[in-house]
Amino acid sequence: MIIPIHMKQDCYDILVERGALSRVGKEFSLNRRALIVTDSGVPAAYAEQVADATAAPVVVTLPQGEESKSLAALEGLLSRMLHENFTRKDCVVAVGGGVVGDLAGFAAAVYMRGIDFYNIPTTLLSQIDSSIGGKTAVNLGGIKNIVGAFYQPKKVLIDPDLLKTLPPRQLSAGLAEAIKMALTSDEALFRLIEEKEISDHLDEIITASLLVKKGVVEQDEKESGLRKILNFGHTIGHGIESEEELHRLYHGECVALGMIPFCGEALRPRLLRVLKKVGLPTSLSFDRKRVLAAMLHDKKADRGHVTVITVDRPGSYEMKEMTKEELEKALLLLEKQEAFREAGLSGEQKIKEEEA
Repeated sequence: MIIPIHMKQDCYDILVERGALSRVGKEFSLNRRALIVTDSGVPAAYAEQVADATAAPVVVTLPQGEESKSLAALEGLLSRMLHENFTRKDCVVAVGGGVVGDLAGFAAAVYMRGIDFYNIPTTLLSQIDSSIGGKTAVNLGGIKNIVGAFYQPKKVLIDPDLLKTLPPRQLSAGLAEAIKMALTSDEALFRLIEEKEISDHLDEIITASLLVKKGVVEQDEKESGLRKILNFGHTIGHGIESEEELHRLYHGECVALGMIPFCGEALRPRLLRVLKKVGLPTSLSFDRKRVLAAMLHDKKADRGHVTVITVDRPGSYEMKEMTKEELEKALLLLEKQEAFREAGLSGEQKIKEEEA
């Protein structure tokens, strides 16, 4: 299946097909130098298959993990391209998850003011979310994605067969992004995840999620309005990720936690059941003040206010400006939600009782 993405200036295709990696030489223009960026958590055979189809491959394997999404790693990629005499006619190919895609895409965006970039996402999260839309970035000072650029790929190749090597926890983390898109934009997709066996409908979930994101990014390439709905769960999620002691959590797990306080009280029990069904966390012990400070440094913050997305029923959303005090209350709800649920009360109900 080919999903075309039509931006104002750049158009490209997403190829979604099992076994597509075997045809990478036909799908990508690789008769030139190509910096193939991967990491130690990705089976080496995937990058090797791309290298075999490339006229002059340069393979760089980074350490797995968020620490590789840094200015130092970016400098390393740029220096390697300079050393290998890359020109504006050459390209970068990402073979990995969100960290690899964001970093490699940013390197392509800034080397000689921009060279061709191709993406082969190898995790569920990157296949349904981070590999399309043109967001590229690195982290700085503990803040997620604070340095980056909007830079569209030339083509994205999504091969669901690559997910066979993923551990269950990585698959669960990817499903968090599908749940996010379903809650804001696709009630039918939410019901599918809620009611059906995930493994029997994974290709359908990937395609439906991509179509949601396609519709959003085509209307709002640079997050001036509608695209902010893709940040549902990310305000708190990025705050949690910025806390060093919580680096053991995957991005999708943080997003899952971040959605809980911003779901309406009637919807929250359904969300909690879905998160548990797919193996995602529903509660967490954390330093509320430190996470709040990171949230207020997020790129979505503006003079002490942060735009957040809330959902009262699947397939709909509302954008709200929240103050520091309102955000702290949301964190309190998340911090206590699981214990309150087991006691037969929602977090909001218990907080109201405490305030009274």
